[in-house]
Amino acid sequence: MSHGSISDQVQFRDVRRITWIGLVVNIALGASKLAVGWFGHSQATFADGIHSLSDCSTDVAILVGVRYWAKPPDECHPYGHRRIETAIASLIGVALGLAGLGLIGNAVRMLIVSGHQPSAPSPVALFVLVASIISKEILYRRTVAVGKRKASPAVIANAWHHRSDALSSIPAAVALAVIMVSPKWVFLDRVAAILVSLFILNVAWKTVRPNLKQLVDTAASREVYDQIRQMSLEVEGVRDVHAIRSRYIGPGLLVDLHVLVDADITVREGHAIGSAVKWRLKSKDGLDIVDVIVHVEPYECPGQQQGLAVER
Repeated sequence: MSHGSISDQVQFRDVRRITWIGLVVNIALGASKLAVGWFGHSQATFADGIHSLSDCSTDVAILVGVRYWAKPPDECHPYGHRRIETAIASLIGVALGLAGLGLIGNAVRMLIVSGHQPSAPSPVALFVLVASIISKEILYRRTVAVGKRKASPAVIANAWHHRSDALSSIPAAVALAVIMVSPKWVFLDRVAAILVSLFILNVAWKTVRPNLKQLVDTAASREVYDQIRQMSLEVEGVRDVHAIRSRYIGPGLLVDLHVLVDADITVREGHAIGSAVKWRLKSKDGLDIVDVIVHVEPYECPGQQQGLAVER
């Protein structure tokens, strides 16, 4: 087994571990919320249970997907397999959005049904929601720490899925607490379900948007572009830089640029300058540049170019 294979296994071992923990927690919480929501007459709790179970699908997607995106580059995938991770992160957001739309539709329908008088929710539902808020916030913190350490957008997206579950339980818990004090406010259970759904939709959009931008090869930000240009110009022998292009493969950035060097230097010297530019960009912390293609071109000042045109 190669050194790269061993490092890949070590790198994604934590991803699998935290995702398995999340899957077990989501199944337990989801089943508890569904049961309490159904038998305890709380639509907000039931909606939150569906949200928790939707987390299970994303956990499974990561557990399956990590086996593929962790593979090293090969002949058919020279840039690696990290786009699989981006696609899975997008699917997580889509699944979250569909769940939110379904929940908000059902809550609105229950609010406007003529003559429908909901039963007061069981106090047990409040206990389950408080336990969910605490456990899912702990799970979010641990998962997002792993995602940031491994630079994994899919794991970070899944962490936000956990936090959305924790935060979305808050309006449901508040509504249940109010209902326990004053049962006439029982309709707040439906209103809380709508608030939960809106929060889910917001998290879904924030999850899908950046990953879709990667899938359509959106370039790095202007700030990153300026950093790449400035760092390249600081390399000795570089007279100018242009045609800078970039795209993301997972968390890594691929850069393609043209550097202009003195026209009278040797090919070997020009290649050395290009290699220096590549090394400088790849070694810069924070940019996550995984590969750089440098095109070396001769530099001629405007006066020289005009003189050549006159001679011709």
